[in-house]
Amino acid sequence: MLAYALDDLLISFVFVAALWEELGKMGSPEAVAAMLNAVWLYMVMVKIAYHTLFVWQYGASLGKIAMGMRVARASDNGAVGFGSAFNRAIFRVISEMVMYLGFVIAFFDPKRQTLHDKTSSTVVINA
Repeated sequence: MLAYALDDLLISFVFVAALWEELGKMGSPEAVAAMLNAVWLYMVMVKIAYHTLFVWQYGASLGKIAMGMRVARASDNGAVGFGSAFNRAIFRVISEMVMYLGFVIAFFDPKRQTLHDKTSSTVVINA
């Protein structure tokens, strides 16, 4: 969970930094909410790109690297290809949108696989 929090904080900081001036001009919480709704799709695309590229290239996101974990193929603990990393990133976002149910699955799975791990045939292991 800490790796997840680190990744989300990193992405959030990037967006806050990019939108800092605009946020300062907002006069009400409703205006801030409207602006965040306007950039929501960009945030989703950045999350998908971030998780896809890091898992594909490094085997882990920055949060997982900091926590000493990596993502591997479930079949042989090998490196994850681009297609699997992309699939995993998309289903990770979908799991977030559906009240994190895709993450809850891990608590009841013997391999501790989340929905996005199952759909991409991956598993998170100690590095």
